[in-house]
Amino acid sequence: MRTYLPDYEMKTPASLDDALRLLGGDPGIWRPFAGGTDLMVLLEANKLGHRRFVSLWNLPELRGIDVVDNAVTLGAMTTYTQIQQHATLREEFPMLCEAASWTGAVAIQNRGTLGGNIANASPAADSLPALLVYEAEVELISATGTRRVAYRDFHTGYKTTVMREDELIRAIHLPRATAGWRQHSRKVGTRKAQAISKVCLAAMAQVDGSTINDIRLAYGSVAPMPVRVWKTEAALKGQTIDSALIKAARAELLNELKPIDDVRSTADYRLQVAANLLEEFLLKLK
Repeated sequence: MRTYLPDYEMKTPASLDDALRLLGGDPGIWRPFAGGTDLMVLLEANKLGHRRFVSLWNLPELRGIDVVDNAVTLGAMTTYTQIQQHATLREEFPMLCEAASWTGAVAIQNRGTLGGNIANASPAADSLPALLVYEAEVELISATGTRRVAYRDFHTGYKTTVMREDELIRAIHLPRATAGWRQHSRKVGTRKAQAISKVCLAAMAQVDGSTINDIRLAYGSVAPMPVRVWKTEAALKGQTIDSALIKAARAELLNELKPIDDVRSTADYRLQVAANLLEEFLLKLK
């Protein structure tokens, strides 16, 4: 059965204030519609349960990439294509640019937005592990004001976040603190392109010779939400990379991650691939 479009309503506010008034006036009745690349799939399959949406596409207050001395701020409606084309992001935040290139085909990259990817809260979203290791902040806005949330605290479970029904993501803030860090990201899926990830890794490390001074590791598609593996990071900090450390790090990671079986993969496969990706990164650091 195909979707009956007259059942749905979309409003296009003239300004961000108008959008916030709609969301705040009837919390939960109206929901944001950003690029729509995820919602349109549900609509086509007649699985889009919510009926009333507020289009954010034409709001200039949610667009633009601003670079200052200590941070880069991306408006929530920044597209994957715009991320890939931005010189500072390519130089300082290459994992985010690579994740943007993994996301769908060119048409999806032209329409899909970073804010929408975050708000959709899929644990398989390609950009989210990179945001975790870059220690991003999410700026939320409502008719009553704004607040910032560390991205590591944004997700609360599968498809759930700290965002209230009257709030929008206004921007994403990335600290410009990547100098001296080695960066690495990998996605494993059924195909090389246009596939939902089975396991995704974003990793950064500061090394002195073969000694790990600091390290950040984040995975997608291995938990109900994207995760930093804090225990594995702690086991690696201050250690010298050798075969014994790699073996111990794999064991720590296998104990820390708790993936599930689903239609895309098995828990055992995800665990083994996650450990292999960690080992690959550590060997690159030697």
